[in-house]
Formats: sequence, structure tokens, C-alpha cells
Amino acid sequence: MLTFAWAWLLLLLPLPLIFRKKQQDIEISGHLLLPGITTNGSQQIKQAPASRKAYWLVWGLLIIAVTRPLWMGEPIELPSKGRDLMVAVDLSGSMQIEDMVLDGKAVNRFTMVQSVLSEFIERRKGDKLGLILFADHAYLQAPLTQDRRSVAQFLQEAQIGLVGKQTAIGEAIALSVKRFDQIEQSNRVLILLTDGSNNSGSVSPDQAAKIAAKRGIKIYSIGVGADVMERRTIFGKERVNPSMDLDENQLTSLADATGGRYFRARNSQELAQIYQEIDKLEPISRDQVSYRPQSELFYFPLALALLVTILMALTQLPMMKRVNIHWGKK
Repeated sequence: MLTFAWAWLLLLLPLPLIFRKKQQDIEISGHLLLPGITTNGSQQIKQAPASRKAYWLVWGLLIIAVTRPLWMGEPIELPSKGRDLMVAVDLSGSMQIEDMVLDGKAVNRFTMVQSVLSEFIERRKGDKLGLILFADHAYLQAPLTQDRRSVAQFLQEAQIGLVGKQTAIGEAIALSVKRFDQIEQSNRVLILLTDGSNNSGSVSPDQAAKIAAKRGIKIYSIGVGADVMERRTIFGKERVNPSMDLDENQLTSLADATGGRYFRARNSQELAQIYQEIDKLEPISRDQVSYRPQSELFYFPLALALLVTILMALTQLPMMKRVNIHWGKK
């Protein structure tokens, strides 16, 4: 169905008539006008009927464009059951360690999290998702929403080091508590992805977890990072543990204190399996919500107005005038 967001702007259609009438009144009154203004007025009065119609056509198309025409689709009902999932992703400097394998290539931890988490977001039909990024401090990147496309885009646009180099796990939990407090009916789940231990922020993870437990928030913590990684030295290859900084005891404690669960993700397969476990969480019932998709159509009249304007300008070129005169004599 075609509709106009600002239909009242159609009242501007007769505006040129008002200005034209006012200009004619000035000329008839005999006031002294500057030569340039007098010439322009004369030109407007002497315009050919076809030219006047073209001006009116352009004006009409511009007015239609600014009224913001929309095409409204049929109503689409959203699922009445779902989960509220806040995802907190670590952006500290250690997330750039390349100890993960994705599609046969060595990638850093954050690239792997982006890839697997994007697929997880895509499957969350009916769920509300929020995104928190944390490093030196925690920041809300996306509030709880069913707009999965926007959440996935925010995740893809995130960069390691965007909010610092350290790890503020406590602040990430506290921020999720604050956001969940704004929702009354919710199953309140925080998915916390990190590869380190808390070394920044004004709130300790244990304090934040206690508050989260009181508010009914379950923390599903995920420790990211491989157990073994080979690196080259002047003495040859050596095997090291790249996840020495990962505080698994603390992540386990956070999950246990809130009734959640701790997972270890050493590769993309394990991380994908963790998300399948989270899929089993019981969804809650919500009020039935529907929406009507809409498509913007303003660019059609705008493009047509531009095309007519260009054609009008071309007809004023000397070459085109000579062609018109030539055909006129025939």
C-alpha cells in the first residue's frame, strides 16, 4: 500500500502561484525595479506554455519526494516466544593472538569469535540480543533488540583495541545488570566471552556477579584461546601455552554464582557447540508483536525531477535552439 509519511507537505504545491501573483502585482504597481530583476520577471511572464508545464512538473515531483512516499508491505507477526541474551565480547589486546584456525587458516581470537558469533546471531529468530564491548572499560554497543542485522553489523565493525587493551570483566557484568533492570519479564542471560582475567575497571567480577545473581541474571562464561601454539625462535620451534592469562577459575566461579555454566572454547568447533548448548535455554512468552515492512520511494520522483531539469537545461543550449528553429521552419 502506498502512503506518505509527511502528506501535509502537499499543501506547498500551489506556492509558486502565490509568488507569481505577488510578482505581477509589483510590476503593475510601477515600482522602480533593478534592471536584472525586471528582466527576470519579463522572462518568466514570456515563458512558453510547454516550459511552464515543465517547471510545474519539476516542482510537483520535488514536493512528492519531500512528502516521503512509502510502500507498506503486509503485516508480519514476530515469534511470541524468545530469549533475552546480552553478549559481552572482550576487545583487549590479547584477542589478537593468532592461535585459532578458521577454514584452514590461522586467525586471531577475535576474528574467530566474530565469525562464529555472527552465525549464532543469525539463528536467533524471536530472541532479543544486546552487545557489550569491553577492554579498559565496558560500553554498550547495542541494547536488547530483535534487529539481528544491526547487532551483527556492530560486531563486524568492532576492532581490537577500540576501547583499550586491558580487561574489565566486572564492568561488563555490571553494565549488563543495568540494562536487564530496564526489562520486567525476561529470562536474563549474559554470554561473556573473554581470553584473560580481570585487570581493569572499577567493579570486581565477584561483586558484579553477586548483584547479577540477586537480579536473576545467569552468566554463561566462555574462555577463548588454544592450549598449545607453536612459535619460531632462533633455536627452532617451541610449543607454548597462549592461554596462560585466562583465569578459568574466576570464570567458573562467576557462572556458578549465577546458576550459569562455564565453557572452554579452544577452537571454532568448540565455540559453535557452546552456542548449541545455549540454544537449549527455555524461551519465555511475550506479547504478540507484528510489524509492516516499508520501502522508501522518494528517490523515484527525485530522480524524475532531476531528469526533467537536465532535459530543460539541454533545450536552452545554443545548438539545441538552432535545431528547434530549423525544425520549426520545416
